[in-house]
Order: sequence, then C-alpha cells, then structure tokens
Amino acid sequence: MNAPAHRTPEAEGSWNARSLPAWVYNDERLTRLEIERILKPSWQIACHLSQIPRPGDFITFELGTDSVIVLRDAGGAIRALRNVCRHRGTRLLEGSGHCHGRITCPYHGWTYRYDGSLLATPARESFPGLDLRQHSLEAVHIEEALGFVWVCLAAEPPPAPSTVWAPLMEELAPYRLAELVPTQPLYLEEWQVDWKIAMDNYLESYHVPIGHPGLNRLFTPDYEDQRGVPGIARGFSWMREAPSPRWSERVYQKHVAAVTAPHLPEPQRRSWRFYSLLPNIGLDIMPEQLDFFQVLPNGPGRTVIRGAAFGLPDERREMRLIRWLGNRINMQVNKEDKQLCERLQRGINDSAYRPGPLSRIEVWMLEFHDLLRARIPEIERPERPPRFA
Repeated sequence: MNAPAHRTPEAEGSWNARSLPAWVYNDERLTRLEIERILKPSWQIACHLSQIPRPGDFITFELGTDSVIVLRDAGGAIRALRNVCRHRGTRLLEGSGHCHGRITCPYHGWTYRYDGSLLATPARESFPGLDLRQHSLEAVHIEEALGFVWVCLAAEPPPAPSTVWAPLMEELAPYRLAELVPTQPLYLEEWQVDWKIAMDNYLESYHVPIGHPGLNRLFTPDYEDQRGVPGIARGFSWMREAPSPRWSERVYQKHVAAVTAPHLPEPQRRSWRFYSLLPNIGLDIMPEQLDFFQVLPNGPGRTVIRGAAFGLPDERREMRLIRWLGNRINMQVNKEDKQLCERLQRGINDSAYRPGPLSRIEVWMLEFHDLLRARIPEIERPERPPRFA
C-alpha cells in the first residue's frame, strides 16, 4: 500500500486530528500485522560501518521473530544474510563478534562461507543426493547510507535510504557520518509500552517544556525550527544564552562549541538536531557525537529500544569530558521519556480514556498515524474489530 501524503504544519487547513483509540496500543494480532505490513517492508539500521571493521566481523539484527546477520566478507564488502541454518533452522550467530573464516551452525555443524553458500555438512553421506548449492543462506536487501548499514526484509523494498535522505544530505554533510566510530556500545533497553507510544513520543516535542526540564533549560524546543521531507521529521534545538543553574549543563553549555570547533561550522556547534524516520528510527545529532535508536515491538504493550552512540575519532581529554556531559544530559532525557511513555500506556488502558485532540505541533505524529491507517485500515475503528477480538 502507498504511504500517506506528506503533511507539513503550514499545509494543514482545518484541523480536527485526534489521537488513536486505546485498543491499538495493546493488541497481539495488531502487533504481528504491524511487523509484517509496516516494519518488514521498511529499511532498518543494522549497524554503523565502523562496528564491523574487519573481514569476519558481524552483528545481528532482530525484528520480531526474524534475525539477520550483517558481516564483512574477505574482500571487505558488507553482506546481509538470514540468520537461519538451512538444515533445521537453528540461529547461527548471536549478538556481535568475529567469524573465523566461516559461519558454523552450533547445533549440527553445517558450515557456510561469508557469502552464505553452504561449504560443508558433517556426515554428508547420510544426506543422499544433497546439493550444497541449493542450501545457501538467504540474502537480505542491503544498502550503505549515512555511514550505516541498512537492511530490508521485504521481497520488494521501498525507496532506498540514500534516496529518502537525499534532500537532507547537505545539512548532514558537516557531521561526516561515514567517519564516525563507536563511543558507546550497542544497547537494548526494554520499555513497558507499545512501540507506537514510544514512536509517538519521539515524533512530537510538544511535551519537551514540561517533560524534559533539563533539556528545556539548555535548548529551545525543536518544534520552533522544524522541517520535514516525506517520511522524515527534522527539528533543530538551539542553545539558550542564559547559563543553566545545574553544573553539568552549565559546563556543557560553556565549552561544547569550543571543543567541537575543528570540524563544525559555527551554528552547528550550539545546536542539537533530531531526525525521525518513519516508521521507527531516530538520529539525534549533537555537536560532539550522534546516537541512533530503533523502536522495536516486543509484543503488545512492550518495546525494545535499540541504539548506540558514535563520534569522530578524538581522544582529547576535553572531548571525552564533553561527550560524558552530553551523554549524561541525553540519558536523563531518555529516562524521562521512558517514564512518560509508561505513564501514558497505563493511562490509555483506563476505561475512562477517550482519544483527545492533537496539537498542530504533533503533526509528525499524525503523519505516522496516517501511515498506520494506510497499511492497516482497521486502526480507524474506535473499538477493537471482531477479527481482532
């Protein structure tokens, strides 16, 4: 199905948008449909190129019940393969690490080359007529863009990330995304909320002045300087002139521009920039580092936030301090978001809840809801339809 027409605040005439009904945020069948119709037919970040620097390095990415291996082959190329042994379906690899020349199933020892072709099977004579060429690991669509490795599990992928992000590449160029290296390890964080609640939260900044007092002390709300292209919401927050009363915020505020000066034009040194890619990905770009996150369903009413942080290679003491302070501020924002989302999840489960009006500031959240409705029309229903009961 086609994506909804792109909305902008300026393009909206009459405005009567409302939030979604409660049932869509806690339904097992709906969650399965969202994975099949919305998330699998989308491009997902598997890793940054710097996370698999050597031949044989790999990382796995999980989406619902599916798993993908992303690895660098002997020639330095990046490959994406289904993480399912062609014998009886065992998961071949877990997490991240290094394969020494081949991928070997931990159950029965079926062994694959880096390109996914089947190399050998123990007791091969016990498989009469077995043709190794017919049992290669299934390849997954892959693209390298913005320094990241993207994968898509659909048979026919949508427009590639390089195409979708093209209108924003000029403003992203100063951050030299392909040159980044990890500054923090990959993390997985469980939230007791439906994935759509977490994504709703990331798509709107109406809550920032109340929900994030520290962020609001430091920066203007990003809805005051926003732009969008189809499928991507972008907002800039600008550092305030008044010094924060909190020491960690004040030190960050005072020194971040000077510490990051070598590689950024002056305006970017005092700005945090937020890019939200439908249906479930965010890039938060600070002067000193970048973090990405994915909002992944973990069942109805449960979510896994998957993310990591990256920066340009820089071992200066002052850069380490600025990154530590920036991460301290960002982790507090993340903690507040988790608490707010979990309170919202509990609130919409209350029998008194009725969908309320949306602000024009929440227009990007509405674009997300339009995508959900386009792919799964039942979401329009105010009550759980019988087929979902």
